[in-house]
Amino acid sequence: MPSSLLSSFVLAVGLAAATACGASSTAPAEAAPAEAAADDAPVARPARIVALGGPVTETLFALGAGSRVVGVDLSSLHPEAATRLPRVGYYRQFSAEGVLSLRPDVVIASDQAGPPAALEHLRASGVPVLEIPAADDLNDARANLEAIAAAAGVDAAEALRLRARLERDLEGAQTLLRRARSRPRVLFVYARGPGRLLVGGRGTPMAELIALAGADNAGAAIEGMRPWSAEAVIDAAPEIVLLPSRGLDSVGGEAGLLALPGLAQTPAGRERRIVAIDDLKLLGFGPRIGEGLRELVVGLHPEVAEGPT
Repeated sequence: MPSSLLSSFVLAVGLAAATACGASSTAPAEAAPAEAAADDAPVARPARIVALGGPVTETLFALGAGSRVVGVDLSSLHPEAATRLPRVGYYRQFSAEGVLSLRPDVVIASDQAGPPAALEHLRASGVPVLEIPAADDLNDARANLEAIAAAAGVDAAEALRLRARLERDLEGAQTLLRRARSRPRVLFVYARGPGRLLVGGRGTPMAELIALAGADNAGAAIEGMRPWSAEAVIDAAPEIVLLPSRGLDSVGGEAGLLALPGLAQTPAGRERRIVAIDDLKLLGFGPRIGEGLRELVVGLHPEVAEGPT
Protein backbone atom coordinates (compact mmCIF):
# COMPACT_ATOMS: atom_id res chain seq x y z
CA MET A 1 0.00 0.00 0.00
CA PRO A 2 1.41 3.28 -1.03
CA SER A 3 2.83 4.44 2.24
CA SER A 4 -0.36 4.23 4.21
CA LEU A 5 -1.51 2.82 7.53
CA LEU A 6 -4.35 1.06 5.74
CA SER A 7 -6.96 3.64 6.48
CA SER A 8 -9.12 2.35 3.62
CA PHE A 9 -9.80 -1.16 2.21
CA VAL A 10 -11.79 -4.18 0.60
CA LEU A 11 -14.83 -5.84 -1.16
CA ALA A 12 -17.28 -3.93 -3.36
CA VAL A 13 -20.17 -5.71 -1.77
CA GLY A 14 -22.47 -2.85 -1.11
CA LEU A 15 -20.90 -1.54 2.12
CA ALA A 16 -19.44 2.05 2.19
CA ALA A 17 -16.25 2.50 4.21
CA ALA A 18 -16.43 5.07 6.95
CA THR A 19 -13.42 7.32 7.36
CA ALA A 20 -12.16 6.03 10.66
CA CYS A 21 -11.17 6.97 12.87
CA GLY A 22 3.65 -6.62 3.06
CA ALA A 23 7.80 -12.18 2.44
CA SER A 24 10.69 -10.29 3.70
CA SER A 25 13.41 -11.24 6.18
CA THR A 26 13.05 -10.44 9.83
CA ALA A 27 16.79 -9.86 10.17
CA PRO A 28 17.57 -6.47 11.71
CA ALA A 29 18.52 -3.74 9.30
CA GLU A 30 20.21 -0.42 9.79
CA ALA A 31 17.59 2.04 10.93
CA ALA A 32 17.36 5.31 9.05
CA PRO A 33 16.03 7.94 11.43
CA ALA A 34 13.23 10.14 10.23
CA GLU A 35 14.34 13.52 9.04
CA ALA A 36 12.95 16.77 10.36
CA ALA A 37 13.35 20.21 8.92
CA ALA A 38 15.96 22.38 10.63
CA ASP A 39 13.20 24.55 12.10
CA ASP A 40 11.61 21.45 13.60
CA ALA A 41 14.54 20.42 15.80
CA PRO A 42 12.91 19.62 19.19
CA VAL A 43 14.40 20.24 22.59
CA ALA A 44 16.71 17.47 23.83
CA ARG A 45 14.17 15.96 26.25
CA PRO A 46 10.75 17.53 25.71
CA ALA A 47 8.60 17.65 28.81
CA ARG A 48 5.31 18.03 26.92
CA ILE A 49 4.66 15.88 23.83
CA VAL A 50 1.59 15.68 21.62
CA ALA A 51 1.36 12.43 19.62
CA LEU A 52 -0.60 12.18 16.38
CA GLY A 53 -1.13 8.61 15.17
CA GLY A 54 -1.77 5.41 17.09
CA PRO A 55 1.63 3.76 16.42
CA VAL A 56 3.42 6.96 17.48
CA THR A 57 1.53 7.11 20.77
CA GLU A 58 1.97 3.40 21.44
CA THR A 59 5.73 3.65 20.82
CA LEU A 60 6.13 6.61 23.16
CA PHE A 61 4.41 4.72 25.98
CA ALA A 62 6.40 1.54 25.26
CA LEU A 63 9.59 3.63 25.51
CA GLY A 64 8.59 4.85 28.97
CA ALA A 65 7.79 8.37 27.77
CA GLY A 66 4.05 8.15 28.36
CA SER A 67 4.17 10.42 31.40
CA ARG A 68 5.37 13.22 29.13
CA VAL A 69 2.61 12.81 26.54
CA VAL A 70 0.01 15.51 27.16
CA GLY A 71 -2.30 14.96 24.18
CA VAL A 72 -3.13 12.37 21.54
CA ASP A 73 -5.39 11.88 18.55
CA LEU A 74 -8.47 9.67 18.24
CA SER A 75 -6.56 6.73 16.72
CA SER A 76 -4.44 6.44 19.88
CA LEU A 77 -6.22 3.49 21.49
CA HIS A 78 -3.28 1.72 23.18
CA PRO A 79 -2.30 1.64 25.93
CA GLU A 80 -5.44 2.33 27.91
CA ALA A 81 -3.70 5.22 29.72
CA ALA A 82 -3.44 7.07 26.39
CA THR A 83 -7.21 7.06 25.99
CA ARG A 84 -7.54 9.17 29.14
CA LEU A 85 -5.46 12.03 27.71
CA PRO A 86 -6.88 15.10 25.97
CA ARG A 87 -7.85 14.40 22.35
CA VAL A 88 -7.15 16.77 19.47
CA GLY A 89 -9.22 15.07 16.78
CA TYR A 90 -8.31 12.37 14.28
CA TYR A 91 -4.68 12.64 13.16
CA ARG A 92 -5.63 13.16 9.51
CA GLN A 93 -7.89 16.05 10.48
CA PHE A 94 -6.59 17.35 13.80
CA SER A 95 -7.17 20.71 15.40
CA ALA A 96 -4.08 22.98 15.48
CA GLU A 97 -5.73 25.10 18.12
CA GLY A 98 -6.38 22.05 20.26
CA VAL A 99 -2.72 21.03 20.02
CA LEU A 100 -1.49 24.54 20.83
CA SER A 101 -3.75 24.72 23.88
CA LEU A 102 -1.72 21.84 25.36
CA ARG A 103 1.52 23.90 25.16
CA PRO A 104 3.64 21.11 23.61
CA ASP A 105 7.42 21.25 23.39
CA VAL A 106 7.19 18.99 20.34
CA VAL A 107 4.57 17.29 18.20
CA ILE A 108 5.51 13.80 16.99
CA ALA A 109 3.19 12.85 14.17
CA SER A 110 2.58 10.31 11.45
CA ASP A 111 3.57 11.76 8.08
CA GLN A 112 -0.06 11.24 7.12
CA ALA A 113 -1.20 13.77 9.72
CA GLY A 114 -3.01 16.80 8.45
CA PRO A 115 -4.41 18.91 7.11
CA PRO A 116 -1.21 20.62 5.85
CA ALA A 117 -2.49 23.99 7.00
CA ALA A 118 -2.75 22.70 10.58
CA LEU A 119 0.85 21.47 10.50
CA GLU A 120 2.01 24.81 9.13
CA HIS A 121 0.03 26.60 11.84
CA LEU A 122 1.93 24.64 14.49
CA ARG A 123 5.30 25.42 12.91
CA ALA A 124 4.42 29.08 12.47
CA SER A 125 3.59 29.13 16.19
CA GLY A 126 7.09 27.88 17.01
CA VAL A 127 6.19 24.28 17.84
CA PRO A 128 8.63 21.70 16.40
CA VAL A 129 6.84 19.00 14.39
CA LEU A 130 8.60 15.71 13.67
CA GLU A 131 6.86 13.60 11.04
CA ILE A 132 7.36 9.82 11.27
CA PRO A 133 6.94 7.87 8.00
CA ALA A 134 4.07 5.40 7.89
CA ALA A 135 5.62 1.95 8.35
CA ASP A 136 5.08 -0.62 5.62
CA ASP A 137 7.47 -3.36 6.79
CA LEU A 138 9.59 -4.56 9.71
CA ASN A 139 12.60 -2.40 8.82
CA ASP A 140 10.32 0.65 8.88
CA ALA A 141 9.11 -0.43 12.31
CA ARG A 142 12.68 -0.63 13.60
CA ALA A 143 13.62 2.74 12.09
CA ASN A 144 10.55 4.48 13.49
CA LEU A 145 11.17 3.12 16.97
CA GLU A 146 14.63 4.71 16.95
CA ALA A 147 13.38 7.96 15.42
CA ILE A 148 10.62 8.37 18.00
CA ALA A 149 13.03 7.55 20.84
CA ALA A 150 15.42 10.25 19.59
CA ALA A 151 12.65 12.83 19.20
CA ALA A 152 11.39 12.17 22.73
CA GLY A 153 14.88 12.26 24.26
CA VAL A 154 14.48 8.71 25.55
CA ASP A 155 17.48 7.15 27.28
CA ALA A 156 19.42 4.91 24.88
CA ALA A 157 19.04 1.95 27.24
CA GLU A 158 15.24 2.19 27.03
CA ALA A 159 15.34 2.29 23.23
CA LEU A 160 17.63 -0.75 23.19
CA ARG A 161 15.34 -2.60 25.59
CA LEU A 162 12.31 -2.04 23.41
CA ARG A 163 14.21 -2.96 20.25
CA ALA A 164 15.40 -6.19 21.92
CA ARG A 165 11.83 -7.04 22.93
CA LEU A 166 10.66 -6.46 19.37
CA GLU A 167 13.34 -8.79 18.01
CA ARG A 168 12.48 -11.48 20.59
CA ASP A 169 8.83 -11.31 19.59
CA LEU A 170 9.70 -11.58 15.90
CA GLU A 171 11.99 -14.54 16.53
CA GLY A 172 9.24 -16.19 18.57
CA ALA A 173 6.88 -15.83 15.63
CA GLN A 174 9.46 -17.38 13.31
CA THR A 175 10.00 -20.27 15.74
CA LEU A 176 6.30 -21.01 15.65
CA LEU A 177 6.18 -20.70 11.87
CA ARG A 178 8.79 -23.43 11.50
CA ARG A 179 6.17 -25.87 12.85
CA ALA A 180 3.60 -24.92 10.21
CA ARG A 181 2.43 -27.66 7.85
CA SER A 182 0.08 -25.52 5.77
CA ARG A 183 0.22 -22.50 3.47
CA PRO A 184 -3.31 -21.13 3.31
CA ARG A 185 -4.74 -18.59 0.89
CA VAL A 186 -5.62 -15.53 2.98
CA LEU A 187 -7.85 -12.62 2.00
CA PHE A 188 -7.31 -9.44 3.98
CA VAL A 189 -10.35 -7.21 4.21
CA TYR A 190 -10.89 -3.86 5.89
CA ALA A 191 -14.20 -2.39 6.92
CA ARG A 192 -15.65 0.22 9.20
CA GLY A 193 -19.32 -0.45 9.51
CA PRO A 194 -21.91 -0.91 6.78
CA GLY A 195 -20.33 0.28 3.56
CA ARG A 196 -17.77 -0.81 1.05
CA LEU A 197 -15.16 -3.38 2.02
CA LEU A 198 -11.67 -3.12 0.57
CA VAL A 199 -9.32 -5.99 -0.27
CA GLY A 200 -5.55 -5.93 0.36
CA GLY A 201 -3.56 -6.63 -2.81
CA ARG A 202 0.10 -6.59 -3.79
CA GLY A 203 2.33 -3.89 -2.34
CA THR A 204 0.40 -3.45 0.90
CA PRO A 205 1.68 -3.88 4.45
CA MET A 206 -0.84 -6.69 4.89
CA ALA A 207 0.62 -8.55 1.89
CA GLU A 208 3.95 -8.27 3.71
CA LEU A 209 2.54 -9.70 6.93
CA ILE A 210 0.64 -12.51 5.21
CA ALA A 211 3.90 -13.60 3.53
CA LEU A 212 5.85 -13.30 6.80
CA ALA A 213 3.21 -15.52 8.42
CA GLY A 214 3.78 -18.28 5.83
CA ALA A 215 0.63 -17.79 3.75
CA ASP A 216 -0.38 -16.69 0.25
CA ASN A 217 -2.31 -13.49 -0.43
CA ALA A 218 -5.63 -14.33 -2.08
CA GLY A 219 -5.85 -10.69 -3.18
CA ALA A 220 -2.59 -10.77 -5.17
CA ALA A 221 -4.45 -10.19 -8.45
CA ILE A 222 -4.80 -6.50 -7.54
CA GLU A 223 -2.40 -3.75 -6.49
CA GLY A 224 -2.93 -1.82 -3.30
CA MET A 225 -6.23 -1.56 -1.43
CA ARG A 226 -9.27 -1.78 -3.70
CA PRO A 227 -12.91 -2.75 -3.66
CA TRP A 228 -13.72 -6.13 -5.19
CA SER A 229 -16.88 -7.61 -6.64
CA ALA A 230 -18.53 -10.62 -5.03
CA GLU A 231 -17.56 -12.63 -8.11
CA ALA A 232 -13.88 -11.70 -7.72
CA VAL A 233 -13.96 -12.69 -4.06
CA ILE A 234 -15.48 -16.07 -4.89
CA ASP A 235 -12.94 -16.63 -7.69
CA ALA A 236 -10.07 -15.81 -5.29
CA ALA A 237 -11.19 -18.78 -3.15
CA PRO A 238 -9.62 -17.67 0.15
CA GLU A 239 -9.28 -20.33 2.82
CA ILE A 240 -9.07 -17.72 5.59
CA VAL A 241 -10.40 -14.18 5.89
CA LEU A 242 -8.20 -11.83 7.92
CA LEU A 243 -9.27 -8.46 9.25
CA PRO A 244 -8.75 -6.04 12.17
CA SER A 245 -10.82 -6.71 15.28
CA ARG A 246 -12.61 -3.36 15.20
CA GLY A 247 -13.53 -3.96 11.56
CA LEU A 248 -15.13 -7.28 12.47
CA ASP A 249 -17.05 -5.64 15.30
CA SER A 250 -18.20 -2.85 12.98
CA VAL A 251 -19.96 -5.27 10.59
CA GLY A 252 -21.69 -7.20 13.35
CA GLY A 253 -19.20 -9.99 13.98
CA GLU A 254 -18.76 -13.21 11.99
CA ALA A 255 -22.41 -13.39 10.98
CA GLY A 256 -22.35 -9.85 9.63
CA LEU A 257 -19.09 -10.45 7.77
CA LEU A 258 -20.33 -13.65 6.12
CA ALA A 259 -23.52 -11.90 5.09
CA LEU A 260 -21.51 -9.73 2.72
CA PRO A 261 -21.94 -10.80 -0.91
CA GLY A 262 -19.47 -13.46 -1.97
CA LEU A 263 -17.77 -14.28 1.31
CA ALA A 264 -20.11 -17.07 2.37
CA GLN A 265 -19.43 -18.80 -0.98
CA THR A 266 -15.67 -19.06 -0.37
CA PRO A 267 -13.85 -21.93 1.40
CA ALA A 268 -13.20 -19.50 4.28
CA GLY A 269 -16.87 -18.66 4.53
CA ARG A 270 -18.08 -22.25 4.36
CA GLU A 271 -15.62 -23.29 7.09
CA ARG A 272 -16.08 -20.02 9.03
CA ARG A 273 -12.31 -19.52 9.10
CA ILE A 274 -12.01 -15.90 10.17
CA VAL A 275 -8.98 -14.43 11.94
CA ALA A 276 -9.32 -11.04 13.64
CA ILE A 277 -6.40 -9.29 15.34
CA ASP A 278 -6.16 -6.01 17.25
CA ASP A 279 -6.00 -3.14 14.77
CA LEU A 280 -2.79 -1.53 16.00
CA LYS A 281 -0.98 -4.86 16.32
CA LEU A 282 -1.97 -5.73 12.79
CA LEU A 283 -1.87 -2.44 10.91
CA GLY A 284 0.51 -0.06 12.58
CA PHE A 285 3.93 -1.79 12.44
CA GLY A 286 4.48 -0.36 15.89
CA PRO A 287 6.25 -1.88 18.92
CA ARG A 288 3.75 -4.77 19.16
CA ILE A 289 4.19 -5.95 15.56
CA GLY A 290 6.09 -9.01 16.83
CA GLU A 291 3.11 -9.91 19.04
CA GLY A 292 0.76 -9.32 16.14
CA LEU A 293 2.83 -11.51 13.81
CA ARG A 294 2.89 -14.30 16.41
CA GLU A 295 -0.89 -14.14 16.77
CA LEU A 296 -1.22 -14.15 12.98
CA VAL A 297 0.98 -17.26 12.64
CA VAL A 298 -1.14 -19.10 15.23
CA GLY A 299 -4.37 -17.91 13.61
CA LEU A 300 -3.36 -19.01 10.12
CA HIS A 301 -1.65 -22.25 11.23
CA PRO A 302 -3.52 -23.65 14.26
CA GLU A 303 -1.24 -26.71 14.22
CA VAL A 304 1.70 -24.63 15.47
CA ALA A 305 0.05 -24.29 18.88
CA GLU A 306 0.14 -28.05 19.45
CA GLY A 307 3.67 -27.96 20.96
CA PRO A 308 5.21 -25.73 23.62
CA THR A 309 5.45 -22.05 22.69
